[in-house]
Amino acid sequence: MENLLISACLCGENCRYDGKNNLIVQIDELRKKYNLIIVCPEILGGLSTPRVPAEIIGGKVINKIGKDVTYEFELGAKKSLELAKKYNCKIALLKDKSPSCGSKKIYDGTHRGKLINGRGFTAKILLENNIKIYGEENVNELLKN
Repeated sequence: MENLLISACLCGENCRYDGKNNLIVQIDELRKKYNLIIVCPEILGGLSTPRVPAEIIGGKVINKIGKDVTYEFELGAKKSLELAKKYNCKIALLKDKSPSCGSKKIYDGTHRGKLINGRGFTAKILLENNIKIYGEENVNELLKN
């Protein structure tokens, strides 16, 4: 069975910034097809749940009260990559729009809900290491393969 690196919030873990999750309806189907390697880069980087929301601006991650949390996001990305390598994950299913996991769009850094083209820290490092990224809107592609 192939290993799939997956955002913990998509598995129903309450690890989002607001203490909630983003459970996807296809999680049971994914568990049948893949060995899930569950990660939350922000927790791996040392951030708490709940936490102040953060967005990327100018290459840094700044939370809504102005604190630079770039170090924690970089650390979480590195630890996620280490787990992907340890378990030989060639694919990952990540939470869209997240400053860690967003693979196509992220929030613009103004904390006003505006999306821009971009990648989160974890998505970027995984792609740089030849791990294919899927966002949760593309989960059905993983179930077809």
